[in-house]
Amino acid sequence: MASKDGPRASGTDGSDFQHRERVASHYQMSVALKREVRKLNIVHLVVWFLIAAQVVVSQLSLVSHKTVASPYRWEYPYLLSIAPTIFSFLALPRNNISYLVISMISAGLFCVAPLIYGAIEMMPAAQQLYRHGKAYRFIFGFTAVSVLYLVIVISVQVHAWQIYYSKKLLDQWFTSTQDKKKK
Repeated sequence: MASKDGPRASGTDGSDFQHRERVASHYQMSVALKREVRKLNIVHLVVWFLIAAQVVVSQLSLVSHKTVASPYRWEYPYLLSIAPTIFSFLALPRNNISYLVISMISAGLFCVAPLIYGAIEMMPAAQQLYRHGKAYRFIFGFTAVSVLYLVIVISVQVHAWQIYYSKKLLDQWFTSTQDKKKK
């Protein structure tokens, strides 16, 4: 390629371009963290869809209550956990700090709190199953308590990692924002 100003500058062999092609580390970290948050959001959507399906099928009496148990009380507020995921998805494309903060705070309120309440609410049924081997609620032949405790364990892990990665992403975004203000 020819330069509009004439020949190449003296003292260079053309190999001094590599420093200009490097991406700043906080941008690389931001991309990696966004990818992890998206994966966790998708896992949460799958879990949320399963809980929503159980609630809808039970409320509309689409199948027998012997096939799909009626939902526990904690499952209704957990349906609000779609809001943090929506805010998280909205925050990622444009590095919107406000949406990410709303997502993190509402994840604690609408995701983790109902799960803790659910673990406590189902404790008597779990004790009865463990001590006496008796269960009265089933989901496709499996005890509802066992299935829902598995869902709770998975969901708590997903939400904990989601909040952790969101916090790390927020730190990266603040770092890049502070660097821009210094210049």
